Amino acid sequence: MIELNHLTKRYARVPAVNDLSLKVPRGEIFGFIGPNGAGKTTTIKMMAGLIAPTSGTVSIGGVDMARNPEKAKAKIGFIPDRPYLYEKLTGMEFLRFIARIYRVPAETFEAKARENLERFGLSDWAHDLIEAYSHGMRQRLIMASALIHDPEVIIVDEPMVGLDPPAVLLVKRIFRESAEKGVTLFMSTHSLGVAQDVCHRIGIIHRGRLIATGTLDQLRARIRAKDADLERVFMALTVPNTDAAPEGP
Repeated sequence: MIELNHLTKRYARVPAVNDLSLKVPRGEIFGFIGPNGAGKTTTIKMMAGLIAPTSGTVSIGGVDMARNPEKAKAKIGFIPDRPYLYEKLTGMEFLRFIARIYRVPAETFEAKARENLERFGLSDWAHDLIEAYSHGMRQRLIMASALIHDPEVIIVDEPMVGLDPPAVLLVKRIFRESAEKGVTLFMSTHSLGVAQDVCHRIGIIHRGRLIATGTLDQLRARIRAKDADLERVFMALTVPNTDAAPEGP
């Protein structure tokens, strides 16, 4: 469903992302983790068609992003880490605006909007101006808008920022339900506990390179620590000479 082939992005000859190749199948929740500056957000922006790669390709549902960007983007629901919202619109008006961009039929919009507002606990504020929303409410609204057109792929950059514990549990449940319906989720996060809880596979990017991918058990095998949590695995693979470093020769 998502296919990245030799994806590279350079800024002033410095590679932010360096020769990254990856496939994420239908219905998988893929966690993408790495230190600050590792290339996570740059990768996500290339996947979403916001910036062009220096070289390499992005394919979404078999559609090449560079050759047919409108068709590829129509398959994506994008949830950025810092959502931009039009504060003088109400929550319902914002959903209508996004639905029109994605050409959601007018006859189905109302039902879809009500359903998504209810899922994210925003029904009582549907007709309030966004300027009155808290940060967490804004984050939930942007998630609701990303699902309004029933995307095949959801790309998420730091989904839990600003959410309280009940909202975190809600979002994790919605992500799992979406994957069960065949939606592919690509999630970049610093919340290693969240990644460990919900992701089927995890990729670790470091200094622009994808240095490891696999299930948590497969990553544990890389450091020869079968009971290690994701935090220990992450430290072992990205920070040399620490207590979390791989065991044995």
